[in-house]
Amino acid sequence: MALRPVHVIIKAVDAAAVGRFWAEALGWQAFSPGVTTYVGPPGGELVWPDPVFVGVDVVPVAGLAAAAGVKNRVHLDIATDSPARQAELVARLRALGATPADVGQGDVPWTVLADPEGNVFCVLEPREVYRDTGPIAAVVVDCADPRAMAAFWGEAIDWTPHEVTDDRAVLRSARGTGPYLEFLRTPDAPAALGRVHLDLLPYPGDDQAKEVARLRALGARDLDLGQGDAPWTVLTDPEGHEFCVLAPS
Repeated sequence: MALRPVHVIIKAVDAAAVGRFWAEALGWQAFSPGVTTYVGPPGGELVWPDPVFVGVDVVPVAGLAAAAGVKNRVHLDIATDSPARQAELVARLRALGATPADVGQGDVPWTVLADPEGNVFCVLEPREVYRDTGPIAAVVVDCADPRAMAAFWGEAIDWTPHEVTDDRAVLRSARGTGPYLEFLRTPDAPAALGRVHLDLLPYPGDDQAKEVARLRALGARDLDLGQGDAPWTVLTDPEGHEFCVLAPS
């Protein structure tokens, strides 16, 4: 049994507008299959789950306030393949409503921005390690103990650990495709849940309830966000990062 990350959820006031922004940021396409706005690779028709990439699903949440440049515990790093491409993308995203964000990064070669609702993300300088990831280089998670996160997530999903140290843990699909999942030691990370999290999907034929039970045995805890009788299960990992286990497709 195993689970696969299928998309990153971003909670938004205006899901359609935020979805359009992320489609521009990633060079992908925005789809509106229902109340959410899903952003995935272009091709004319929605393919979900994508066999290679982790998509972005922007979910409208009533009463949600704009994040105002807050760094969520989970954020996206966007890959670029040249300094010129990095500069062009930053300029284009600022024209589309992104704003510079200061999260204490200092003088670094990447650019930290916030999307139109204030969710922080990074536009990276060219890095060889991300040459084949697609536009999302990494889903980055602030945590207290990367080794513990690697132990939990290495069992929770079917991705392979690439690096595990006291300061950083890195996982990626065993196929060697798509983005990385990176856990960075951040002792002062906020304890709040934030507006960004991963959704996991069982493989066809696997049982959602058994997968949820397996995750609980690994240290996951149930989380009640008022979801009621939803077809997905909301959990947190041992450090309190929210994620959902979807019903099999």
